[in-house]
Amino acid sequence: MNLIKTSVFSAFITFVRISSGFVAGKVIAMLTGPIGVATVGAFTNFSSIVLAIGNGAINNGVIKYVSEYNDDKEKTTRLISTALKITFISSIAVSAFILFFARYFSKVILGNSEYVNVIFVLGITLIFYALNSLIISILNGKSEIKKYTLVNAIGSITSLLLTILLVVYYKVAGALYSIVLSQVIVFAFTAFLVRKSGIISKKTVFEKFDKKLGLQLSHFSLMALVSALTVPVSQILLRNIIAHDLGINAAGYWQGMMRVSDGYLMLITTSLSVYYLPKLSALATDREIRIEVLNGYKIILPTVLIGCITIYLLRFYVIQVLFSKNFFQMESLFFWQLIGDFFKMASWVLAFLMLAKAKTTIYIITEIGFSALYVLLSYALIQVFGIRGTAISFALNYFIYMLVMIYIFRKLLFNKNPS
Repeated sequence: MNLIKTSVFSAFITFVRISSGFVAGKVIAMLTGPIGVATVGAFTNFSSIVLAIGNGAINNGVIKYVSEYNDDKEKTTRLISTALKITFISSIAVSAFILFFARYFSKVILGNSEYVNVIFVLGITLIFYALNSLIISILNGKSEIKKYTLVNAIGSITSLLLTILLVVYYKVAGALYSIVLSQVIVFAFTAFLVRKSGIISKKTVFEKFDKKLGLQLSHFSLMALVSALTVPVSQILLRNIIAHDLGINAAGYWQGMMRVSDGYLMLITTSLSVYYLPKLSALATDREIRIEVLNGYKIILPTVLIGCITIYLLRFYVIQVLFSKNFFQMESLFFWQLIGDFFKMASWVLAFLMLAKAKTTIYIITEIGFSALYVLLSYALIQVFGIRGTAISFALNYFIYMLVMIYIFRKLLFNKNPS
């Protein structure tokens, strides 16, 4: 399946996700205001950390090796069995930890103990998310794009309906509950969809744990855990800095801007996850990889540029449609944020090579380094430019990141006759 065909399916997933996410965001913004948006953003960051650790952070590894071993049924079975055991053990351990420290997390992440029950529900339902995430990764690795698309679409719609229903009745708490409860419903649907596919059979469940495959998956776990921690933690730190220096409303404006960026870029990031990771993992020579990367740039960069220009020209309309007039102060963030989005996508195409080829050390160094740099730049520039400083630091951080990616893969990009 080529990038364009994959992008068509990704476009459908993206349309459903963007529509669902923006409608849900609109409901939250209208009924809870900037403070509610900031609180939901904080919980989303926290839950993404918990959910990533809860399945052993092996998703990318599962995608890579399922794709790589697709013609070897026995090895694929051992891989999935090993991944299943890692997922089960990790989710149980993390659930116990979350339940024990629920009150502490509620105070630290959400500002008070009012939402402790939400943390409890997150801990109880974590196993369903972990299993659902594993099955989706297997579908991705096997290039079962139609099933992958259907599962993701159902997940987005389920989350939207729950959000609307619970926010109307329970405001901010309802939005938080919808994030965790939707996973239970989505897992039930996913399990029903693949029940006859043989992805997880009795043989898979009782197959002996393969230490070698477990070690291979651990490299991806380490990389994924670093991402799962650095990105949300840096956003939590930055949100606290903004709230402390500029007020909680300013934190809501920043969170709203991040939602806009994440939303319209979802087409590209979904295509990269669905197509590039398994594709690059399967390619053996530098020449093949170089051709794939350059062909990707021909499609991705013009698409991102058009998206950035369109969003900027329609920024006031975007704010009013997706949020409310109370968020018009977000307008000052758009210019620099969109420039940063372009640099971000330009660098991510190359960054996926680090995942596909398990370049663990350099991946960890760059993830931690640039997450820290983003927070430090934001802290410094907020003092000078106010809330706009966060967007300027975002653009500057990803520009430097792009240059570093080009330097790391310079031989691959500029050697016209790679081995």
